[in-house]
Amino acid sequence: MTDIDTHDIDQLKKALRKDAKKKRAEAFHLLPNAADELCRKLFNTIDFPEGAIVSAYWPLGDELDPMPLLNALHDKGYRPVLPVMLGAGKPLIFRSWTPGDALNDAGFGTREPQDDKEVLEPDVLFVPLLAFDRAGYRLGYGGGFYDRTLDKLRAIKSITAIGIAYAAQEMDAVIRGPYDQPLDWIATEEEVISLGAGT
Repeated sequence: MTDIDTHDIDQLKKALRKDAKKKRAEAFHLLPNAADELCRKLFNTIDFPEGAIVSAYWPLGDELDPMPLLNALHDKGYRPVLPVMLGAGKPLIFRSWTPGDALNDAGFGTREPQDDKEVLEPDVLFVPLLAFDRAGYRLGYGGGFYDRTLDKLRAIKSITAIGIAYAAQEMDAVIRGPYDQPLDWIATEEEVISLGAGT
């Protein structure tokens, strides 16, 4: 990748996103129970720190839905949070969430906790993606929100980043740039893949 500049990397990623979205949409329609399977496999594989603050994302369109997982974690005594966008080029912050909370419309079809909810730094982050590889890299949406957020959090604490995906979203190698942050695990409906130290 040293011979490819950042602009070229961005253009190559843009070209890959169309195919990645198609594969994810196909998996979404073929695998209606994927979220339940993912949840079962995850709890059989990873031991989360007791009382950990755990972030997921509000699902958009055909993303694999992490909310059954977040509900289960809440029931097990973990502290769920959801991301809040502060604007382009800025890391996410995270506000506390419990099932049944009223949420604000955050645009683009996503929802986020209201402003009076406590801001917390997650210990575990479930991260959305369009594609992933077994080196731990993900193809995101191009905004860089999660890369900036992971970089910021890793500079101040130990965290675990887990990509949530359908198995069909795997590719041989994700094109990556100098600011892309690796994941620690990938969780799919078929398996949970350890990519680093884990939890």
